[in-house]
Amino acid sequence: MFSLLLTLALALPAWAQDRQQIERQFQSWLEQTIWPEAQRTGVSRRTFDAAVEGVRLNWELPDLVVPGQKAQVPTRQRQAEFGAPSRYFSGVETDAAVGRQMAQQHARALAEAERKTGVPGRIVLGIWGRESAYGRAKIPHNAVQVLATKGFMSTRAAYFTDELLAALQILERGQAPAGTLRSSWAGALGQPQFMPSNVLEHAADGDGDRRADIWTSEADTIASIANYLARHGWQAGRDWGFEVVVPDTVSCALEGPDQGRRIADWAAAGVRRVSGKPFPDNEKNKDGFLMMPAGRHGPAFVVTPNFYVLKDYNMSDLYALYVGHVGDRIAYGMGDFEGRWRDPGRLMRSDIARMQQGLERLGHDVGGVDGLPGFKTRRSIGRWQEATGRTPTCFPDRAVIDALAR
Repeated sequence: MFSLLLTLALALPAWAQDRQQIERQFQSWLEQTIWPEAQRTGVSRRTFDAAVEGVRLNWELPDLVVPGQKAQVPTRQRQAEFGAPSRYFSGVETDAAVGRQMAQQHARALAEAERKTGVPGRIVLGIWGRESAYGRAKIPHNAVQVLATKGFMSTRAAYFTDELLAALQILERGQAPAGTLRSSWAGALGQPQFMPSNVLEHAADGDGDRRADIWTSEADTIASIANYLARHGWQAGRDWGFEVVVPDTVSCALEGPDQGRRIADWAAAGVRRVSGKPFPDNEKNKDGFLMMPAGRHGPAFVVTPNFYVLKDYNMSDLYALYVGHVGDRIAYGMGDFEGRWRDPGRLMRSDIARMQQGLERLGHDVGGVDGLPGFKTRRSIGRWQEATGRTPTCFPDRAVIDALAR
């Protein structure tokens, strides 16, 4: 019986064996590592003590790695079901409807932000709605606890340590509301859901009170989102992209920000807008990029560099597409995409990861084995399909996985 209990104990993760010891290491880390660094950035002892009082490790956060242990993908993540791209757009109609109301209520602030930055108000509204439901979403976590936990033991510990130090500077400067600083599970703050370093760098005063309050001021939230995008390279006067029809003569493997062509060249190759309208004259001689988030199994787009500025806000093709699409629905009354999403069937992220490994063995760059089919994975599928005489779809399905995940 004793040997069985010992075997079970040894099988537990390291943090389950002695959480109290790890907690003590965490408290020492806060005092011996974080406090000196915070002090060097101008944080007072009073601010530091108030911020970390009662803070303990949050063991429920994702991607935790016990100090000294190797990072492992949790079983629940390996076995998670892959979400088809269509699911990502389930809230688009609501965000657009509320966004139209917000466009009227905050027309002055949106116009002023666009005048200063060149970022259209509809794009600001798309981000605001996605990030915090226009400030209505509940922000549940203690930001210092989240950032400290992930700074102490996560797969991106150095990044979150820097964000923790930035959060302490925010508290020192009195930029946040009184009380506990609240955040998402990733440590994002306020209505724009800025990481703390972005609050310090990009938060802006939109209402003229000489404060940048992204928690309670809608005007400051609008100004801050526009300021962020402008500083990340938003090109005034250009759109984010256009839904298109891609003929079979144009390979879906041409997708990606490193395979751009003049928009006029895409048009000459047979790529056309779903609306039937020509591409705008001011766009024709500028670069555009093919973007097919579900390969041949869904809508296709020619996007501009502004699309990739949206990805700087959240590194997801679907996020950037969602924001642009909501903005178009708000401003132009557009409906759903013309292209239809096809369900790839029930796939697990572990299936896609094994497929990615198979593609890597064949020499393809899939952008990392993560169980998520980003553009590098999608076009690698297409290149493999073309090379093996298959009809290129540039998206995983059961047949593709069975052929590659061996």
